[in-house]
Order: sequence, then C-alpha cells, then structure tokens
Amino acid sequence: MDYYKILGVAKDSSPTDLKKAYRKLALKYHPDRNPDDKKAEEKFKQVSEAYAVLSDPEKRKQYDTFGSTDFRQRFSQEDIFRGSDLGDILREFGINLGGMGGGRTSFRTGGGNPFEFFFQQGGSQQGFGAGQQGFGGGCGGSCRPGPQKGNDLTMELAVSLEDVLTGAEKTIALRHAGRTEKISVKVPAGIEEGKKLRLSGHGSPSPMGGNPGDLYLKILMQPHELFARDGANLLLERQISFSGAVLGTTVEVPTLEGKTLNVKIPAGTQAGAKLRLKGKGLPAGKSGRGDLLVVVLIAVPKHLTPQQRELIEKLGETGL
Repeated sequence: MDYYKILGVAKDSSPTDLKKAYRKLALKYHPDRNPDDKKAEEKFKQVSEAYAVLSDPEKRKQYDTFGSTDFRQRFSQEDIFRGSDLGDILREFGINLGGMGGGRTSFRTGGGNPFEFFFQQGGSQQGFGAGQQGFGGGCGGSCRPGPQKGNDLTMELAVSLEDVLTGAEKTIALRHAGRTEKISVKVPAGIEEGKKLRLSGHGSPSPMGGNPGDLYLKILMQPHELFARDGANLLLERQISFSGAVLGTTVEVPTLEGKTLNVKIPAGTQAGAKLRLKGKGLPAGKSGRGDLLVVVLIAVPKHLTPQQRELIEKLGETGL
C-alpha cells in the first residue's frame, strides 16, 4: 500500500500538505456523504490510515525506511491509529466521528484510540449509522458476526549451512503494540531457502477480539565462506597447479562438519571437473544426505622465473 499515492502527495510533502490532502479526500469519501457506497467507505479507511502514518514523524520515518510491507509487519492497526488527529480534522467540517450517521461510538483523540472506531464490531448503534457495523456491516440490530482473525505476518529468518546440516533452534524478537516478545523457533535439518515456517497465533492481534493471525518465517540462506549450496549437495572449489593436473596430486578438502579429508586428484584432470564425495552434503530426507562436489580449478601462473619459462618452452616444443 503506497500511502503517498493514496493521498496524492509527493514523498517530500510537508505536514501542511498532508493535512490539506487528507481534508479534501476525507470530505469526499466520508461514508455519511456516500451512503451505502462500500467503495467510498473503503477509500475513506485507506486515506485515514495513510494520513495517520504520514502525519506522525516517527511512523513516517519507519514507513520510508522499511517500505509498506515491512512497516505493516512492525505496526498493528491499533499502533497506526494511536494518537492521530483524525477526529480534530473532521470536526473542522462539523463531522464527529463519534456520531456519524447517528452512531454513538466514542472517537477520542489523545487519550482515546481511533482504532476502536475504525475496526469495531458490535450492535447497530456502532459505526456509521443504525444497522451498520464498522465499515458497512449492514446486518441490522441483531447481527453479531464472528470476530475477525488478525492479519498474518511474514518475516525472513536467516540460517547458516551449519543450521541446515544439523537443525537449529533460533530466538526471534517480535514487536506487537509496543511490546517485544521473544519466540523460540526450531529450524528442521535440510530446510531449503524460500520455505516458510508457520508459527500459529504469533501474527497481528485481531482488531475485534478474535484470534491473532499467524507468523510465517521465510528461510533466507546466509552465504558461506567456503561452500555453496545446490539442493542437498554442497559445492567447494579447490585449486591445483598445472603440474598437479597433469601428473595427479592430493588436496585437503574440509567438510561442513569441520573435518578434513585428503582427496586424490587423478592425472589428467581438466579444469572444472567435479569430484564427488558421497554423503558429505546436506540432509536429503529419507534418502540420507547429498554429496560434496569438489570443483577443480587449475592455477595458471602470471609470472614465471627464467628457469620455469625455459622448461615450459621445452614442453611446448614437444607438443604439450
């Protein structure tokens, strides 16, 4: 959701410009001026939310820094509307949010919470008029819809190859309504990048007293200084000399567990060849583990001593 676009203002707009834009749009889309127009009601909600964020210096800074998606993960709807001056602005037009369309819901700024007005549910005396609930319930005085579940949240969880090898337990900090909650998360062995872990009930709280949403943790692989991942396989580059490629040699190969293996490089090995070490990769479910693939690189010297140059020239004369 682009708050600047919703209000029709530039990103460097002043507080005065923001207030002017909101006054105009709020008056245009106000539900009492657009009876039974659900699109206008939704638009009124959007412009009110946009102004509530951009008119608050700290919330605006967070929005500009993290973007719309991440901002809405960090701030609940209640956080967004807390402390806004929406009521004061609309009262300038003779509109009282606490009594639009004959409703009796209290809309209090400062010590009150605009959130209670915008996302309430209940009887026919709430919202924009008799027979409406919140934004367009329209089900009469006896209707009691079930509480709406809170929004789901998505966050990234960075894991290392070592975490993927053995599984891990991570602790994340989640902020809700000004409070920080620490949550323990089990990362299963072999998990792939882009997969999501679901933590039930750790999403945004319900605005209407229902169950909170869920938190989804999207797995992000941290780069490793030695290994690259290819599914359940690991890739490791090892450089050998030209003579080692021609005559054969032995190189030391580390494993992700921290061990070191001595691996023979056959004579005549070509650049880019892959030597497969079975079962030294990552967990692959019931099929065990993937492999460690050693990618052979051949070092070509940039500078030669006179003796080396002489020997290479003689080899060249033999067709090598």
